[in-house]
Amino acid sequence: MNSQGKYAIVIILIAAVIGVVMLKSNDKAEEARAEPVAVESQVIDETEVIEEEPADLPLLLDLGSVNCIPCTAMAPILEQLEVDFADQFEVVFIDVWKDKTAKELYGIKLIPTQIFFDEQGNELFRHVGFFSRQDILSTWWKFDYNFTMPAPGGEPKES
Repeated sequence: MNSQGKYAIVIILIAAVIGVVMLKSNDKAEEARAEPVAVESQVIDETEVIEEEPADLPLLLDLGSVNCIPCTAMAPILEQLEVDFADQFEVVFIDVWKDKTAKELYGIKLIPTQIFFDEQGNELFRHVGFFSRQDILSTWWKFDYNFTMPAPGGEPKES
């Protein structure tokens, strides 16, 4: 390998180390602020987590961070699902960098992680990484949840 290639590798490694150090310092600064996390018109602080008590609706729980690229790519998908299927299933996002309790409670190792729960709070399925709208709906369909999306005129239609 020529010397230019070696220099490039060293520069990349230095940049990676700097990035990790910056992320860790950012994480510590966020911890010190202990800001509440806004979730679906609720405010959840680090002492409060979503309980898997029986609910009226099944739940899609997305655990990620507002600083994670795949997580931010999923945000508009989750927001639209919440609007389109508001009376059929719940969608909740928790920022695990701000809510360490949720990270531990749900055993999160990588983000984003989506967890599908039935109405009784039983975990049906877990996925790690970006998950498209179609993949999310297909997962619900695999568990016999045939949600319908309202048509533009207000009448339900198959999605």
